[in-house]
Amino acid sequence: MRDLSLHILDLMQNSIRAQAKTVSLSVSLDEEGMLTLAIEDDGTGMSEELLSRVMSPFATTRTTRKVGLGIPMMAENCRLAGGDLSIESTLGKGTKLTATLDTRSIDCLPLGDLPGTVVTLVTMNPDRPEFILRCRSPKGEMEFDTRQIRQALQGVPLNEPEIAAWMQESLREEIEPIFGGVIL
Repeated sequence: MRDLSLHILDLMQNSIRAQAKTVSLSVSLDEEGMLTLAIEDDGTGMSEELLSRVMSPFATTRTTRKVGLGIPMMAENCRLAGGDLSIESTLGKGTKLTATLDTRSIDCLPLGDLPGTVVTLVTMNPDRPEFILRCRSPKGEMEFDTRQIRQALQGVPLNEPEIAAWMQESLREEIEPIFGGVIL
């Protein structure tokens, strides 16, 4: 994958397939240039057996194919960029994936179109799950929460074209000052 937002899209789809009611993404950049991505859900979680082999490309819960490349590819990109990937999961409670990358590394992928990724996830899953995005860097922080948007819209679907365009522009305006010029 050519940027981190595509990895995020793939990994968050795992949470959706795990029947999560809420999927949270935290993107933070520290003063030393370490980027941390954390995806947490309250889905079905993984058994100890699956968790022990989830880093293998031949481990997947999908029935449509016999390989699962999302997690192993992200782990490899993290290691290439001087970071790592860890997963914690409890069957029946959910999963948390944490990825770290050194943005100063020549091998660190750019963040990519994070607003487009989040809006794609929301519009393709307009009813469930709820999505939360938190971004933080020394330049500022922001939070996006579909529960708050639903409350303000009073029943207007999140996949309405005007709403999707508004979400994308709002996210872009909030994220650009936080990460712009560093990892975009």
